[in-house]
Parts: sequence; C-alpha cells; structure tokens
Amino acid sequence: MWSVKSAAVVALIIWVIVLLYLSQSLFSLQGKADSYADASGVTSRLDEALSNIRELKKQNDRLQEMIQQERKDRDGLDKRRLKETEKVEKLNRIRENREEPVKLQEVAPKPLSEQGAASGPSRVGEELRRGLDQRIWEIFYYLRSEFKKSDKEPSYKNHTIDQLIHLLAYSSNISDTQADWRKASLEALSERIQKKIDEIQNPDDCAKARVLVCNLDKQCGFGCQLHHVGYCFTVAFGEGRTLILTNDGKSWRYSKRGWSGAFLPISKCTHAAAVNGEGVASYRQNSERRVVELPIVDALQDRPKTLPLSFPKQLEDEMIKLHSNPPLYFISQFLWYLMRNNAEMEKVIEKAVSNVPFGEGPIVGIQVRRTDKIGTEASFHSVDEYMEWTEIWFRVQELRRGHPLKRRVFVASDDASVLPETKKKYSNYEVFGDVDIADTAKLMSRYSDASMYGVVTDIQLLSRCDYLVCTFSSQVCRMGYELMQVRRPDGEAFHSLDDLYYYGGQHDHQQIVIEDHVPERDNEIELKVGDSVGVAGNHWDGYSKGKNRRTQRQGLYPSYKVIEKWRIIDFPVFNN
Repeated sequence: MWSVKSAAVVALIIWVIVLLYLSQSLFSLQGKADSYADASGVTSRLDEALSNIRELKKQNDRLQEMIQQERKDRDGLDKRRLKETEKVEKLNRIRENREEPVKLQEVAPKPLSEQGAASGPSRVGEELRRGLDQRIWEIFYYLRSEFKKSDKEPSYKNHTIDQLIHLLAYSSNISDTQADWRKASLEALSERIQKKIDEIQNPDDCAKARVLVCNLDKQCGFGCQLHHVGYCFTVAFGEGRTLILTNDGKSWRYSKRGWSGAFLPISKCTHAAAVNGEGVASYRQNSERRVVELPIVDALQDRPKTLPLSFPKQLEDEMIKLHSNPPLYFISQFLWYLMRNNAEMEKVIEKAVSNVPFGEGPIVGIQVRRTDKIGTEASFHSVDEYMEWTEIWFRVQELRRGHPLKRRVFVASDDASVLPETKKKYSNYEVFGDVDIADTAKLMSRYSDASMYGVVTDIQLLSRCDYLVCTFSSQVCRMGYELMQVRRPDGEAFHSLDDLYYYGGQHDHQQIVIEDHVPERDNEIELKVGDSVGVAGNHWDGYSKGKNRRTQRQGLYPSYKVIEKWRIIDFPVFNN
C-alpha cells in the first residue's frame, strides 16, 4: 500500500504535466487571439484555462502541506522510537554495568522450541508476572491507606476496594497456571542444595576437613540464636568449610541435653574430631588455617560476601525465575537443615499437627509477639489488625476459587490472652492454637525444654500454613516464613504489620530506581532512573522509606518506582 508521501509525489508529477499542457494551449490561444481578435469563444476558453491553473495550484499547495505533515509525523515517530530505545538501553546499562559482587540483569527468553516442555515460562516472563502482582498490591496499600484518611462516601471506598480485591484474585490466578511446574522445579532445586550442604557437612575425614566453629550460645532468644547459627552456616558453606558447634552444642541453655535435645546433629564430625587438637584461629576471609572460629555478626570486622542477602550466581537463573525472593529462599535452606527434628521432637510436632486441620482447606497463621518486644523492638498491634489482613486474604482466595471458604486461623503467641480473645471476637473463624505454649514463652519460663518444644512447634506449624500475618520484627515469625520456603515455597504468602523481611547482620538491602520521582512533600526524596536506594522499610501505604545513595537524602518514595537489586556472588562449592 502506498504511503502518503508516495501518493503526494505522483500527484505532483501529474500536476506538472497538466500545467505544461495547459500552458501550451494558453500560448496557442493567445496567438490566435492576436490574429482573430473578433473570433467568438476565445476569451471564454482563456478564462477556463486560467481557472484550471489556479485550481491546480491550490491542489499543489495542499499536496505540499501533506508532504510536510507526513515528514513531521515520521520525524516525531522516529524520535519517540529513539527515546524508547534509549530508555531500554539505559535500564540495561544500569542493570549490567554494576560493581561486583552486586549483579542485576535480565536474560532474554529462549525460543519455546529450545526451552523444552519441562522448563516452564521464561525468566523474564516470571519477573514481569510477579512485578504486575506486586504493583497491584502497592495500589491496594496506597488506596486503602488514603481511604482511611479521607471523608469520601463509604460506598465509593468499598466499591474501589472490592475492585482491587477482584484484580488481586485475577492476578493470583495467572500465577496458578504454572503452580505445579513451579512447585516441582523448586523441590528439585531444594533437593540439590540440601544434597550439597549435606556433602560439605559430612566430609570423608573429619580431622582433615576445613572447619568453621560457631558458638551457639549467643545471649538472646531462641529465634535469634538459630539465626546466629544460620549466619555461621552461610559463611562456612561459602568457603567450603564444615560447620561445627562449640562443644557440639551440649551447653545450649535452651535444653539440658543441648542441641540434641530437639534436633539431629548438624555433622557426623564431633567438635573434638574436627578440631583434632589443633589451635582454633579467629576468622578472616580466605584464611589458610584449617580451623577458624566465627564471632557473633555484630563483632564481625571482615564481612564475607556470602552473608545474606546474597545468593549463588551458579543458581541465579533458576532462583530468579522460580522465586520472588531468591535471598530468602537460599538462606531458608540452611535453617531447614539445622532444624531437622530428632525422634522425640518429631513426635511432639506430629501431635500438634494432628490438632490443626492442615490439608482440609486454607489456614492463615498469625504470630502475635508481645512481652519483651513491645516498646523496644516493636510496637503494639491489636488482634484486630492481624485479623483484618487475614480476612483480606480469604476474600481474595474466595474470588480465585469461585466458592465460599471456611475461615480457619492458627494462632501462635507468647501472650496467653491472645488465643481466647481471638476466639471470642471472631466467632465466624475456627481458631486453633495452644495456650500452654504461650505460657512457656513467658520470660520466666523461656529457657526450659518445655519452652523449646513450644517455640519449635509454633515455628513448624506456622510454616505449614497457607499464609502468614505477623510482625517481621519477630524472629519466630521470620523463622516460620523461612521454613515455609522449603516446605511450600511462596515468597509473597505473608503480610507483615511492621518490617520488611530481613536477616540480622545482612548486607545492605538495596533497590534500583526505574522511574523518576519528584518529591511532593517535605518527607519525600528525589529519585532518578538508575539511582540506588538503601531500603529502610515498606510502610504498606504505597510508600517505602530509604536513602538515595546518589543524593544521600533519606525519606519516603513510591514503592512501585523501584525494583530489587540482587546480590549475586560466586559460591565455588557449586562448581562441582
């Protein structure tokens, strides 16, 4: 089909030919007029020719205008295309031209014929799907927060929230189309990681193995102590060292029998066999000493790259493709290995699980941390706050599944009053929990076998729930969320009433800006595409708080204008 420009050129050529013909006719007529001044009809023919010339001139002018307009439109389109191309190229440069060990990049999907039927969707497709779902949630957080402050009609607010809940359900159903493939792929990846951990933890010769010794008895609560050992584990694993607990964890104050009071040994090597009378050196990166000891993370001067929130470049594509939070998924593998129950603990867990109808329908787990946290590390949150987000999740699930759902909730708390309060106020819910466990979690009862059994039970049952509502300032809540990632991986199956997910002692959590932001309020910060932002937290109202590394300004910014800046580093243990 001809373009406007081509048609205009042809019309111009025709106009020139006609003009030449008419000019010749005009000169001929004018010559005859000189000889036959009185000839009839000459004047009228001359006027007609002149009129045609004027009309053709008008048409020529219009054609010229069309040509000019077509050129302008084409130039504008070219400029827009160039701008979009430059934007894409700029984002690619931002993602690829990075300082090691940080790595952020997109991998173009292979043709389906090359991917194979079992590989599922592309990595880019999965990132886009999760990004869409995340942005819908951010809209939901923002409007819900604004509606609470506004005086708009309740019907308007309710209608808008209903529409967003429908949109969230629709978005979740898109994810479900690949649920079986994703679950099977993550199970295979977890098996691969667990096999590698077990291989390093059980060397052929304990006396010759490179060892990292970790003191279990950090002066803090159960969740804090387990996370401390998890930090030791990642550092040891990153250097190919076998992790050994000081004195095999026998002096652990949470149990008279030490670590073995609840869990399986973390290695076939005992502390004595692994150290083998050799002096233990203080930890430093890439030390040539066979046996080193790691201090608590707060006192660590030489911080290794393998600390959370890092994950292996050898598993990069699989992790980013399969999981919304690869660092969480990776660190969870170590907590899972540590918390392998011994026979006695397994019986306690099995009994507790039998009292909660897991598998009969969705269950939301809520963990309400009170006692020593309130007023120091966390703010008070009422039961109503937890249940509000529980109800939102059930509404989304009902729309996804197309039928009503029985409301069930599992309650874990260190406050014995929470369970009866929840049962009384929310009679439309089946509420499960154990008041006795809450009693053992009190400060005066905390360091006992009963308390240890109770907290491990709560963590294990939370990990079996379909969704968690809690405060991520609580170590117990984060541990339940971590174990969930190996049991039934879903990085989005939570709502925290305070913090984002974090791991104590982690490297800086950073995000990259993908859209400029001009501050609208004094407490907001400027963002430019490509800026790196150190994240302090998400306020769950459409805004996050952080520090712009370029401007050194700290403040709020729209959460949807950033993406994660993953820490992807080399873990040599995966090279063979």
